[in-house]
Amino acid sequence: MTIGIGKYAIGYNQPVDKLPGRAWVTVLAGTTINLCLGCLYAWSVWLKYLTDEAYMVAHGWPGALTAEQASNPKSMCILIFALLMIPGGKIQDKYGPTASATIGAIAMGIGMIIAGTAKSYAGILWGFGVGGGIAMGVAYAAPVPATGKWLGPHQRGFFLGLTVAGYGGAAFYVAPLVKWMIINQSLSASFTVLGVAYLIVIFFCGLLLKWPEPGYEGPKPPEAWTAAQQAKGTSTTVDWVAGDMVKTWQFYALILLFCLNTQAGLLIIGHAAKFIKPMLASGFILVSAGGALNALGRVGTGKYSDIIGRDKAYMVNAAAAAVCMFALPTVINAKNLFLAFLFCMIAYWVYGGGLALMPSYTLDFYGPKNLGFNYGLVFIGWGLGAFMPKLGGYIRDVTGHYDNAFYVAGGLLILAILIALVTKRPHKAGV
Repeated sequence: MTIGIGKYAIGYNQPVDKLPGRAWVTVLAGTTINLCLGCLYAWSVWLKYLTDEAYMVAHGWPGALTAEQASNPKSMCILIFALLMIPGGKIQDKYGPTASATIGAIAMGIGMIIAGTAKSYAGILWGFGVGGGIAMGVAYAAPVPATGKWLGPHQRGFFLGLTVAGYGGAAFYVAPLVKWMIINQSLSASFTVLGVAYLIVIFFCGLLLKWPEPGYEGPKPPEAWTAAQQAKGTSTTVDWVAGDMVKTWQFYALILLFCLNTQAGLLIIGHAAKFIKPMLASGFILVSAGGALNALGRVGTGKYSDIIGRDKAYMVNAAAAAVCMFALPTVINAKNLFLAFLFCMIAYWVYGGGLALMPSYTLDFYGPKNLGFNYGLVFIGWGLGAFMPKLGGYIRDVTGHYDNAFYVAGGLLILAILIALVTKRPHKAGV
């Protein structure tokens, strides 16, 4: 097994009939890295205690943060994450996945330790917001392109979904773990302990992330699959550079598809604990269950997108989420916990599914060679989708309920279905 700072797994330079074990090492290392980076999805647990005056003073902090202050580290983290996916992808494409993961490990470790030891709003903002954002933007750009280089075209959805599932599933373990550490240790310990652990785990797993050497070709798809794909023309045979990619309208369509899928999911992730609280007091249960569905949605959607196509998988997911958005106002007003919980879980699934579909879409449309940088540009759509939680909060403040926010999110999902319907792979002249 190749381990170290180099780009390549030595000896993997020939076509293969089945996915080699070394490819699985890269997949699992990437999934593990994302299990660390995904602590962002458990921020609501930290927020609860950061705004608790009695708890904060008792544990040596100057006092509680306001709700806005406690939300800002997450918002800062998301912004930097989205922006640094572009240079992070470039680092991955030029220097290899280990370099990206190493930078992420250092930034995450130092950032979380600062957040825990400074015991101040500035420490949380700079440590988690800036340090965590740098870590996520640079390190998240490593596992997907590294995994993609090992795969046959018929395996992309499932394995890329599995790789990013770690990020979505992190809340499943981080939420209860952080809650336990805050109650039994301290808020500071929850940051510092995770910071040290994440630095070690991300660094070690980064050493396992490798590309196959030039000459390697992933497993060939079944003949029936190949014939169907050739008939539909859904997968490219050439590698596009970013300069050519941004000249195609499909690039902007992918950004829109990413944004419109993300906005509905982030509305639920950001506000579900509030609108479901009258029916379910233990909000961390929703966070943990949502984390599990977020992860499963990435693997499941990736798998059936390999079978029915990215566009059909996207439209099925968007239609299901739109039904949930339009139905939630009635369900919440009726205080139907079962249906409210179910619809939230579907929204988590669809949100996670988008994070498996979009790198697969990008790989199908523009090829594997420059995937790190190309997907970093498409990932802008994820950052743009962050407008909806803020809009949802504004609508809630003005009207006293989330009904209109759900209707807007549902309408945007209908628009997304129409865009997916017409978005087909671009073609280069002469190819």
